[in-house]
Amino acid sequence: MHGVARAAVGDGTGHNGSRRWPLLVAVAVDSLGTGLYLPLSLLYFLRVTDLDLAAIGVLVSVGTALTLPVPLVVGRLVDRVGPRLVVAGGQAVQGFGFLLYLAVSGAGSLVTAVLVASVGLRVYWSSVFTLIADQADAEDAGAKDHWFARTGMMRETGAGGGALLAGAVLAVGSARVYDRLIIASALAFLAAALVVVLAVPSTPHAPPPVEGSSGYRVLLRDRPYLALIGTCTIFALCSTFLALSLPVYVVQGLSGPDWAPGPLLALNTLLLATCTAAVTRFVRRRCTRVRAMVWAGGLWALWCAASAAAALLPSRALVPFLVAVVVCYTVAEMTYGPASNALAADAAPSGSRGTYLAAFQYSFAGADILAPALFGLLFSHGHQLPWLAVGLLASLGVVLMLRLEHRLPREDRTPQRKTDIRNEAQESKA
Repeated sequence: MHGVARAAVGDGTGHNGSRRWPLLVAVAVDSLGTGLYLPLSLLYFLRVTDLDLAAIGVLVSVGTALTLPVPLVVGRLVDRVGPRLVVAGGQAVQGFGFLLYLAVSGAGSLVTAVLVASVGLRVYWSSVFTLIADQADAEDAGAKDHWFARTGMMRETGAGGGALLAGAVLAVGSARVYDRLIIASALAFLAAALVVVLAVPSTPHAPPPVEGSSGYRVLLRDRPYLALIGTCTIFALCSTFLALSLPVYVVQGLSGPDWAPGPLLALNTLLLATCTAAVTRFVRRRCTRVRAMVWAGGLWALWCAASAAAALLPSRALVPFLVAVVVCYTVAEMTYGPASNALAADAAPSGSRGTYLAAFQYSFAGADILAPALFGLLFSHGHQLPWLAVGLLASLGVVLMLRLEHRLPREDRTPQRKTDIRNEAQESKA
């Protein structure tokens, strides 16, 4: 594992290690806070209010939807003051929002707590990718994909570890467990904010362009970048579909064993947490970021076709086949994530990276909004329909990405080749 980390990011020197690890720790601790809370999110509100599940679901959705305009403000703020303090501010607001959960007793206090926590979440996600990109540029612009890969691995590790810990604690069944998990989650976000402020090194930040040549009006005239956001919304829909659809499809659509979805989703998390950097390095040596995203789209289309075909298998072959299907999906996700984030960062004009990457986050927000409705509507009319629809969308994303390839800024592969040579030298010494 240490060998992969050294080869994946930077040149292995102490200077790069001192730059890299504080941010990775902050991402992991932040994700730990998310993982601690997710297993009890709706259960907690059922426990402390008289509301039913349907009402709670609507109120949570309303509180979350109200935060959709936040990235529009955060992007401009990041361009003016830099991303580091904005990231820490988002984490601190999330921590405060979770502390407000302890005071929830009805609809009003529930929406308030969810709104504050969701604002912090939007601020964090609208600024953290700019922070990662700036840190990567300060080390080696050719290593940007690997920075995104490593932070993604730490995010999966933190969230998975938090979820496992929360699940184990909830098994105790004590009424006080909920409050303790809420407090632990809040403290994790506040601790992550402190790490960002005190340990993540500052980087030179390009000043925003002169008035009239920056901001969202300029972005709205940047048709290639808007096309990139639209295409990535399609791919983000593929990326969010596994956790949403797999449990229902396996149990109801395939009449599979009830125990299967948990281990299959755990396999996905384990692979993302341990193999993303190695897959990113393998892919970067062989193709551009656009082509990496094309390959990911092809793998997602294959995953959808295989998922639909699972209905034709005998029951004894179902679980081994689904393992292979989940691996196919996960390789696509490991290929797509670092490449898309690095491409979005490098395609943004100097001084407007915060604005552009904040807007890029709407691809994920759009997918999060569309995916549940798409799956529910199609699955109710036919168990294979969601896979056919998402497979067609993945294929459309491949076509759009190929058409977009020559409209985006040309990718300079020279820094990457130098990074690979340096990484190979470090591996030979190890």
